[in-house]
Amino acid sequence: MIKKDIKQFQMVDTPMEEIPKIHTSLRETFSSRKTFPIAYRQHQLLQIARMLQENHETFSEAIFADLEITGVGGEKSYVEHPDLAEPQKVWRPKIVPTPKGAVLVISPWNYPLILSIQATIGAIAAGCTVCLKLSEVTSNYAGCLQQLLPKYLDQDMIRIVCGGVAEITKVLELKWDHIFYTGNGMVARIISAAAAKHLTPLTLELGGKSPVIVDPKCDLELAAKRTLWGKVTNSGQICVSPDYVLLPPSALTGYLNGLKKAYQEMYPAEQGGALKSESYAHSINLQHFKRVKALLEKTNGKILMGGRMDEEELKIEPTVVLVKEGDVLLEAETFGPILTVVELEEEGFVRKACDWISDRDHPLVLYLFSTDEEIQKEVRRYTTSGGLVFNDTFMQLDCKVLPFGGVGESGYGRQHLAQTFEIFSYERSTVDIPAAAEPKIALRYPPYTEHSFNIECAPGLGVNIPESTPEGGLIV
Repeated sequence: MIKKDIKQFQMVDTPMEEIPKIHTSLRETFSSRKTFPIAYRQHQLLQIARMLQENHETFSEAIFADLEITGVGGEKSYVEHPDLAEPQKVWRPKIVPTPKGAVLVISPWNYPLILSIQATIGAIAAGCTVCLKLSEVTSNYAGCLQQLLPKYLDQDMIRIVCGGVAEITKVLELKWDHIFYTGNGMVARIISAAAAKHLTPLTLELGGKSPVIVDPKCDLELAAKRTLWGKVTNSGQICVSPDYVLLPPSALTGYLNGLKKAYQEMYPAEQGGALKSESYAHSINLQHFKRVKALLEKTNGKILMGGRMDEEELKIEPTVVLVKEGDVLLEAETFGPILTVVELEEEGFVRKACDWISDRDHPLVLYLFSTDEEIQKEVRRYTTSGGLVFNDTFMQLDCKVLPFGGVGESGYGRQHLAQTFEIFSYERSTVDIPAAAEPKIALRYPPYTEHSFNIECAPGLGVNIPESTPEGGLIV
């Protein structure tokens, strides 16, 4: 088995009776305004960076034991640009970014480090207190962070909750000021229902079936290589993984040959292919392995490439399946190394592909391989998706300046750097009306006479008055 235990970092379920106490503690800290000073927030963020730098090998071992290795980058901008939290002036009034309060971050198992730390960084930058619920599926990483985080960060400001269904159910009974969830639509509905009881705002980072449209005039070999890379990354266990490909019959042979060539380059057959490669991730656990295996057993499609499995190592070879509408592989997000291919009619192919996508749930991201600007415009106009990427897959996650998120079934809310800060804060409008303004606004007070209503307003004062009073005195 690839998996190994990190004995010194065993996850410990949070005692049920401790969860309400954690909630109360975080609320008390926020009420004290301890987290409001910019210097305090900067220090906590620098401590996160220090924790990751000083323990990167430990985190790598723990995450490898669970699933994969990843990293966090770009979020240091919160420390470098504290002006995000400064009041924004609009004429004389101000808009003050204000932290929402005690927030809940629920992270998934597929990218445990980045998807737990990224949202947490935004919440701390905003000035919130944080309850971080880690996935019990990646127990090695959870145990690692559970022990290391208290050594670096103020526990008055952030607390970790570990455990399964019982623990998260208890957490969701409590009132939070914002909930940030990354995961799937089924669980998102449960979280949304719990949040609705308290009118708690939500950010939902979900997934769905992210499609790939292949223009037959594009570089089919390059398109296939870049699609395959996006699919094999973390063995397809990521929300932006290309799920299915739409192409016309004229492109199928060239595209398939490109996939086979790219697979051979990435995982040479003479070295055992993907199943024997240390550069290829395994399924997170036996349950997910069997779920993906069952999809391949149920499909009526034709396997064009791959299909081998190693249950002991929890690995499924990257598999390409040609299917027709109605196949089981088109029903829900595969979240595994299966790339489904669907042929659409040659004539009017691009518009047919757009209609196919529009007839289904809005995807988190839509990939198009085409250098034709008119085709790009057509796809942009006739489809809806959280993101739209031309001529590559997965790489949009490296563009930290771009807001990331879904639409409809793929979620709502946007994150990445400034957007994550904005998630956990709100724009508080403030205005200070000086006493010196009283002569200029005196007309608002009763009694309302005919003279009052005949006075015209001047720009920029709210109410305007003439340059002189009826008695001839000047207004200053």
